Order: sequence, then structure tokens, then C-alpha cells
Amino acid sequence: MGLAKQAKILTNKQVEAVYQYLGTMRNGLRNQVIFLLSVKAGLRAKEIAALKWSMVTNADGDIGVEIHLTDAASKGRGGRVIPLNRHLREKLTELFEEECDQNDFDISSSHVIRTERAQKTTSQAIVNMFVLWYADIGLTGCSSHSGRRTFITNAARKISSVGGSLRDVQALAGHSSLAVTQRYIEGDGEARVKVVELV
Repeated sequence: MGLAKQAKILTNKQVEAVYQYLGTMRNGLRNQVIFLLSVKAGLRAKEIAALKWSMVTNADGDIGVEIHLTDAASKGRGGRVIPLNRHLREKLTELFEEECDQNDFDISSSHVIRTERAQKTTSQAIVNMFVLWYADIGLTGCSSHSGRRTFITNAARKISSVGGSLRDVQALAGHSSLAVTQRYIEGDGEARVKVVELV
């Protein structure tokens, strides 16, 4: 994938603007969870659509502290364990409490994201949602992959501050190689200037 064709990453201000906008919509909580799964967990559209409550709950039947994404829900062998961001965990808990009241809810098989007419959704529907949301906000060059790129870029910029490396970012992203992860990361010209002075 050439750099010119990559989805744009989001600034913190844009992330907050999209999040707040989604909260004003019909199915606002569900939509905010979709967005946070992208920008705070780095999930692909396919993974968001395939995510089940059994992958985010613990043995007690509560929202856990990790997403246990299976290979079947991911791309090839992209299954992985992703620690849950605090904000995402809070919104998942809210949605979980709502979903538990549904007559057809089954913690072992129910999907996290459902529509008003169906018990699950499709990856294309998720892609289409992002297209509409970003258009409504006025963000150009953004797609369902923007949240994932934002997550990977932010993780790459901060991982060394907690003693990690790009290998840890690769694991979070579920990439087969470090080279793929590096293509996702947005460069920072200002950081390059600063690091040269530290060398």
C-alpha cells in the first residue's frame, strides 16, 4: 500500500470531535464503541463486525481487561490479545449492560455490534458507517482504517516510554511482520529534528 493511498491518521482533537458527534446519533453508544474499537484497540472493520462478547468478558461474565481476538475473527492468523483501554472498557460495559436485557442475548455467541434488525453486522457495513461519519464531520481522506492507523502510530510513538519496542506494537496490531507495522506508522518531522539533537 503506497503512502499516498493510506488513510489519514486522526489528531486527538479530531478523535474527540468524532466521538462527541457519534454520541448525538441514534444508536450513539453502539457507534461510539465501534469508533473506540478502531482508534483505541486498532481493530479492522472485519474484526469489529466479528467481535463477540465472549472475547471481551472474563470468567465471571463481566467485561474483562483484554480483548481475546480469535484468528477466525481476524485476518488470517491475526488473532491476538489486546489490553483494553480504560475509556473503551467503560463504554463496552455500558453497551454490555444494555445488551444483557435483550431476549436473544447469549454471552457465548452474541456479537458486540448488532443492528436494529439483525444480531450482527458485516465488515462492509462498518466500512460504510465510517465513510458517512467522517463525511458528516468534514474529515477528508479518512476511512475505516484511519482509527487503526491512528492507534498503531500513537502506540509506536509512546511504546518506548513504557519500556516496550516496535515488536510490541506489531503484536498489538496483529501484523505478520514488523515491516507491515512500520508502513502504518505516520512519521513526525518535529520528532526527527529533536532526536538528531540527542544523538
